[in-house]
Amino acid sequence: MRDKHLHIPEHSELLKTIYREVDEKLKVNQSAFRLRIWGKFIFYSSFSVLFYTLLFQTNNPYLFISYFIFYGLTVLLFAFNFSHDFSHNTIFKSKKLNNLCFTLIYTLVGAHAEAWKERHVGSHHYAPNVKDYDSDLNITSLIRVIPKSEYHWYHRFQHFYAPFAYTSYSMYWIFIKDFVILFSKDTYNQKKDFNYHLSFWTQKAVYLSYLLALPILFSNQAWQIVIIAFILMHLIQSLFLLLTFFMTHHVEKTEYPETDKNGYIRTSWLMNQVKSSNDMHPFSETANFILGGFNNHIAHHIFPHYHHIYYPKLNRILYDILLRNNITPNQTSYWGGILSHINLLKLRGLKKEKQFTTIAKKS
Repeated sequence: MRDKHLHIPEHSELLKTIYREVDEKLKVNQSAFRLRIWGKFIFYSSFSVLFYTLLFQTNNPYLFISYFIFYGLTVLLFAFNFSHDFSHNTIFKSKKLNNLCFTLIYTLVGAHAEAWKERHVGSHHYAPNVKDYDSDLNITSLIRVIPKSEYHWYHRFQHFYAPFAYTSYSMYWIFIKDFVILFSKDTYNQKKDFNYHLSFWTQKAVYLSYLLALPILFSNQAWQIVIIAFILMHLIQSLFLLLTFFMTHHVEKTEYPETDKNGYIRTSWLMNQVKSSNDMHPFSETANFILGGFNNHIAHHIFPHYHHIYYPKLNRILYDILLRNNITPNQTSYWGGILSHINLLKLRGLKKEKQFTTIAKKS
């Protein structure tokens, strides 16, 4: 899977060193791991159940809307902390059990599990931020993050309108993007057979039933209030989701490796993972607990087979090795990452961006 990257001997040796030192220095305690996993599961599932239950208990429409929003954020964090690791088979030994749990939790947020997993594991992880390789770069033309990509006049304003556009993403993903993928020609070799369709329609039906139909039928609110709460939940959930996702790869210092005419990527696999990713509070157990390892993105791309619980300690080893070799990992705070992402949008909104970046490099 690395054959399209440049083979740079010193980077290959460095990767071996990273794997060896992490294997030697990182202490893996399976009993402590299981205890922490169960603790996280109880924490996030309990709050998810609590806020969902409260939807059917209150008569106050404002409280109802608040509970709906809190539920949406809590179940998203539940997915952050579990579905992502399930997709990489880092919780159970059984791949089938991991995939089942991944699908169940993904159903709670409304997205089609199989479509996302195929693109995330097979495309994004192989070559992040590489055009025509990373499926996550297939975004709306309203947003321009890739250098040398097609420029439109409205991009000069994208750092103003992007946060508002981001609020629509989760509904777009659930009700448009997934359907486009289902009915379009697939480039990821997925067989869209009966089982694929059964899974797709079952996941969508369950989502709409439990989050729309049941509150409309059994809560103490008018159907209009339920619809308003559903939409507001998505607006806030989507903004948090997309800002968090974009900060992992699209800030000022992250790189976008180019390819030659034969499709070969002009960097090594290791440098592609390191330089195209961004960490947020990489040594913080609290940030790791909340964001489910998304804040430790460099470690995740090099060690997707390790559960995110290990990332803060793993990062201390990884950062030490990289810094010893004069490689500075991209790192921001959470709020600093938002600001850096907005600054990136502002830079990409410049029509003469190439001229500006060239001048900046020379200086």
